[in-house]
Amino acid sequence: MSQNAARNLGPATALACRECGESYDLGPRYACEQCFGPLEVTYDYSQVSRERIEAGPQNIWRYRDLLPVPSNVAETPNTEPGFTRLVRADNLAETLGVRTLWVKDDSGNPTHSFKDRVVGVALAAARELGFKVLACPSTGNLANAVAAAAARAGIRSAVFVPSDLEQQKIVTTAVYGGTFVTVDGNYDDVNRLASEIAGEQDDWAFVNVNVRPYYAEGSKTIGYEVAEQLGWRLPDQIVVPIASGSQLTKIDKAFQELIRLGLVEDKPYKVFGAQATGCSPVAAAFKAGHDVVRPVKPDTIAKSLAIGNPADGPYVLDAVRRTGGAIEDVSDDEVVDSIGLLARAEGIFGETAGGVTLGSLRKLLASGALDPGAETVFINSGDGLKTLDAVAPVAKPSANIAPTFDAFRKAGLV
Repeated sequence: MSQNAARNLGPATALACRECGESYDLGPRYACEQCFGPLEVTYDYSQVSRERIEAGPQNIWRYRDLLPVPSNVAETPNTEPGFTRLVRADNLAETLGVRTLWVKDDSGNPTHSFKDRVVGVALAAARELGFKVLACPSTGNLANAVAAAAARAGIRSAVFVPSDLEQQKIVTTAVYGGTFVTVDGNYDDVNRLASEIAGEQDDWAFVNVNVRPYYAEGSKTIGYEVAEQLGWRLPDQIVVPIASGSQLTKIDKAFQELIRLGLVEDKPYKVFGAQATGCSPVAAAFKAGHDVVRPVKPDTIAKSLAIGNPADGPYVLDAVRRTGGAIEDVSDDEVVDSIGLLARAEGIFGETAGGVTLGSLRKLLASGALDPGAETVFINSGDGLKTLDAVAPVAKPSANIAPTFDAFRKAGLV
């Protein structure tokens, strides 16, 4: 793929290194040539206003003036992700002893996870940069989103996942067609393979590899939506699951942008992170006071968060510490228990990542790190139908009876 590919990426102006600040023209770059640091999109935000946003469509493209996408992005075939519901969780708040609690429920996206957001932005940028194939390494949800988005756009997809992925996510990727490869290894093995392929296949856009700077910006839309749905204000606290760490850092970036642009009042807020104990390198670094995240080998039922070497780990630590938050981790049993609690309290069936986030929220409350009197939001990033095996052992019928009233009475269900 030529570095001089034509580009019309809306308000995006350049790519800048997050480490040394070196600037590059927009294009299919993702690492700094000077220090090998990750690149991030910079913008001209002169067109942004509340009025323009509110006049936009009921999906992420209402924020196109804040994203690296063409101005006509909403007119091209796409899955129209975003603007998922923000649920006031009063039952759960009462159970936990929290004054005001909200669930940002991203299970309502087209393929039932937040990954539709990042893939939507990556696809728009990849088209403009001249790529022909939409590809990814994935722990499952991203594979679903890439396969669906490519099908909708009428282009080829190529996705690579660990072979021990949940069967539900394998089926809900394969159904869209395209090239679908299972790999004997964990996500980090799959990611290394994808990076090698990306170096050889010039017209393949690996959304979270060679077009990662654009892809990552899609997570900002969660932060934008939370603020807009709260009446253009920021919550006091937000709890976010950590896989690569990009979702957390981009939500923080969204809040900072909204403040800087005068779209919300400038106020303190705290960002908290959540990991599964079986894959908690960022939580371990935070608790130890380290700035470097040491890679681990994942061993958890929360496979969508099972990234042992998270690319944005150091930046997560920066955001959490700067805002006065914390990072917690929970066991697989706590994950399952929290999935059930969210379902019983609010009628929201979250996947294992949602159980990790709520479970961590509960531990943060118990430790005093999270203020029960402050307005709190937590992210449910995907649908529980994708991770049925996690709850199948405990989610069972109350009874099995004959089709008679006498049998019903004897079962003691009244």
